[in-house]
Amino acid sequence: MIKILLADDQGVVRHGLALTLNQEPDFAVVGAAANGKAALNLIADVSPDLVVLDWKMPEMDGVTAAVNISQTWPNIRIVLLTGAPVEDSVLDALDASIHGFIHKDVNPQQFVNAIRKVANGERYMGPEIAQALVERSQREQKVTPKFALSQREQEVLNLMATPLTYREIGAELHISEETVRTHTKNILVKLNQPNRTQAVIAAIRAGMIRIDE
Repeated sequence: MIKILLADDQGVVRHGLALTLNQEPDFAVVGAAANGKAALNLIADVSPDLVVLDWKMPEMDGVTAAVNISQTWPNIRIVLLTGAPVEDSVLDALDASIHGFIHKDVNPQQFVNAIRKVANGERYMGPEIAQALVERSQREQKVTPKFALSQREQEVLNLMATPLTYREIGAELHISEETVRTHTKNILVKLNQPNRTQAVIAAIRAGMIRIDE
């Protein structure tokens, strides 16, 4: 059973999210809070596996709460939920603290699927994040990769910029998940980046991939 803590300053949103998640046999909403500070106070009592944080909340916003949670409870998975345009503060927190980003416009099944991916150890990067990366890349200087990518590595890199898991990328390219991970390691070395998200950012800046609006 995956134990989930919700934090949103709107009661109707908390109620709706709880109803959606509790319909899943492997999900259990163990607590709800009206802001990030209240969520932090609840964690020790309810021991969640995953926390869903609204980005914009009074007293303590979702990004600040995510940073605090990741420092104190590094094993807790964190999802940021928002209806607002993405700002650089969210992009900067993606690798350090936030494992998933979900926009409130998604339908219930998309929301559940995203939560399950994050709970299972994957990252979920919604299209809003991809668009924000494109916009930020236009404001920043391009980077040059250390080495050229092979054709297969380029195909893997293109799919790394989507919410697909490594297993799903393998299915798309008709190769094994292990092979995808090997290509990913090579891509990280060639782009001189520490992880998938930063590799995608670097690739966008270098003009190596293009994300359509």
